[in-house]
Amino acid sequence: MRAGVLVAAALAAVAASATPVGASGLEARAARTSTDDRAAATVVGSGTPASCTSRAVVRAVARGGLITFDCGPGPVTIAMEQTAKVVNTSASVVLDGGGTVTLSGQGQRRILYMNTCDRAQVWTTSHCNDQAEPRLVVKRMRFVGGSSVGEATDGGGGGAIFVRGGRLKLLDSEFAGNRCERTGPDLGGAAVRVLDQHRDRPVVVKRSTFTGGRCSNGSALSSIGVSWRVVDSTFTANRAVGRGANPSRPGTPGGGSGGAIYMDGDDIHLVVEDSTITGNRAREGGGAIFFVPNDRSGTLTIRGSRLEDNPSDGFETIPGIFFLGARRTITDSVVR
Repeated sequence: MRAGVLVAAALAAVAASATPVGASGLEARAARTSTDDRAAATVVGSGTPASCTSRAVVRAVARGGLITFDCGPGPVTIAMEQTAKVVNTSASVVLDGGGTVTLSGQGQRRILYMNTCDRAQVWTTSHCNDQAEPRLVVKRMRFVGGSSVGEATDGGGGGAIFVRGGRLKLLDSEFAGNRCERTGPDLGGAAVRVLDQHRDRPVVVKRSTFTGGRCSNGSALSSIGVSWRVVDSTFTANRAVGRGANPSRPGTPGGGSGGAIYMDGDDIHLVVEDSTITGNRAREGGGAIFFVPNDRSGTLTIRGSRLEDNPSDGFETIPGIFFLGARRTITDSVVR
């Protein structure tokens, strides 16, 4: 679609002109070796809820490696006073909350950020939009009250998590009540926004839930030029609240598509397997899924899943889905 093409082209142009800042190739490799986090591990907290602070989380994410939590025996919510940002010299960042840790953006800020093309987080290659690392893994965590409202870098979006470049995987995690801008034709991802993945490999989402997101588009997942593999996950009560679709109708701010999932860009693919998408809504197209490759080459595969009661107030090709791609395959599933 026209807006998606323009955004994707702009991102590609930035990446094509990028060169590592402040280090030659050898220096960059030396810096990576000196901060190699494959064996690194950080424990946030010292056994009590009070010891698990926003500051400790921010520092741990910047250091990279495996991050676990020791916040006492019960569930704990850490109120984030600052966005935790991945530094691009990290080989991997693994956040493991053990099923008891919630990070809250308090309705005021984005919670987690990774961007391989952000100078402030260190450029490590001349192809920042297609590099293998960092690898960001989020497992057994909750993200609530994240907000990217007012964030403009790379188009904004990603109330809980924003990723550009490297690799992202979400496992056994929950996203609830996250927000991003309410209008905009391509802006999206109240929970998660992704631009670019290494070698166009899919973002993997397994055994995770997304509820109560509000954004212009894609109020659970949103991406441009990125594929997804969603397995054994649940999407409920997410709303795409923009108005005017994409490209924006005259006199409208644009948006309102993909109540749960919004995908735009070239050569994109979505697999939804053993998952439930119910009770989501789009003011424009695709109450559950909005899927529009610019080159119409993409594929949508739904297996063993249930998609019900996902109204599209404006348009859809089948119940809850607006699809303009090369091939749509639905097997052993309910879509109504």
